[in-house]
Amino acid sequence: MRPLFHPSIDDVTVEGILHALSDPARASIYARLAELDCAATCTALQQAGDRAIPKSSLSQHFRVLREAGLVRSERAGVEMHNTTRCGEIEQRFPGLIPAILNAHRVQVAGTPSPRPPVRRAATATVRKKTKAR
Repeated sequence: MRPLFHPSIDDVTVEGILHALSDPARASIYARLAELDCAATCTALQQAGDRAIPKSSLSQHFRVLREAGLVRSERAGVEMHNTTRCGEIEQRFPGLIPAILNAHRVQVAGTPSPRPPVRRAATATVRKKTKAR
């Protein structure tokens, strides 16, 4: 069997982390793994939100997370035991992972993000003027 690739913490980049967590399924998997105090198998994290992830897709998601430096995976028989590298990443990029996990929690909870109200009346006026020309 091929050895698993785990980048050195010095090779982990913010861009790589953000890319890996840009997929909603991977973000959900990582958030659930980060909540655990111990290693978890891939199948234990197969449920992402309200849907189950196929095993083939799940292994691909874990590969992306691992290659981004977010998780450490170890083979144990036919299972993979996964742990986060939150502590290492926190030392390299202080506050990044807690901010991402908090944003994920807010999004999952359905709490609207604080944004200024959209002024729709002005938009309607502009459209009328454009049509008149």
